Amino acid sequence: MDHQQLFSNILKKRSFLCVGLDPEIEKIPSFLRKLKNPLYEFNKRIIDTTQEYAVAYKPNIAFYESLGKDGWHSLALTVKYIRKKYPGIFVIADAKRGDIGNTSRMYARTFLENMSFDAVTVAPYMGEDSVTPFLSYEGKWVVLLALTSNRGADDFQYHNEDGIRLFERVLSRSQKWGNVNNLMYVVGATRAEMLVDIRKLVPNHFLLVPGVGAQGGSLQEVAKYGMTDSCGLLVNSSRGIIFADSSRDFAHVAAIKAREMQVEMELYLRERNLI
Repeated sequence: MDHQQLFSNILKKRSFLCVGLDPEIEKIPSFLRKLKNPLYEFNKRIIDTTQEYAVAYKPNIAFYESLGKDGWHSLALTVKYIRKKYPGIFVIADAKRGDIGNTSRMYARTFLENMSFDAVTVAPYMGEDSVTPFLSYEGKWVVLLALTSNRGADDFQYHNEDGIRLFERVLSRSQKWGNVNNLMYVVGATRAEMLVDIRKLVPNHFLLVPGVGAQGGSLQEVAKYGMTDSCGLLVNSSRGIIFADSSRDFAHVAAIKAREMQVEMELYLRERNLI
């Protein structure tokens, strides 16, 4: 899937919503925990009720690998289910990998080849040779960490050297490694005002924006400062959708929350005359 195809899906659904599939076993409804594969059953119900409003899903790998082989099995089943039933949806492995070249090549094979994800999140700290193995797959994407929304982001990401902050150096340098069809960036919604500076450096790349909803980020501000003529945004919501309810109606409530975000997103797309 390239930049234009992703934009076309956004226009079709009038949405740039990415739903984070982060199923903490302790938080999923109790009746599901009695089933053979509770994480997969939880995900499947969330996907079925929200796919009308979402253009992407983003499983955070930690919630699966923490359960060992059973968790990995649930993840594989989840991706396979999306691929089979909703093949047009973009699927991101939120794995935050990044290591020396040969190791990165193995990580890339894991997620982009064997598990058929469309994209994988990658940490840029080790530089070009730790990222480029992920970019060698035709039609696949790297989602590079640029400016995150956690408190610890202040420790390094804003470090200023010669008038250039570290996250700005990441944005500038990495554009030599990929292009708008295979490279997007993570920018936290709780730092939405920084999107003005970010768009000066990456005016056309897609941004994956977590932090809207439970973390307090503003969808309106993200759209105001970050939207481009091809939208250029995937806004992620995890807890605010998948854990909005813990009863047997949890999937229905998740759909309501996803629909609320889609309606708001459609408004911002219309304001930019994109639909």
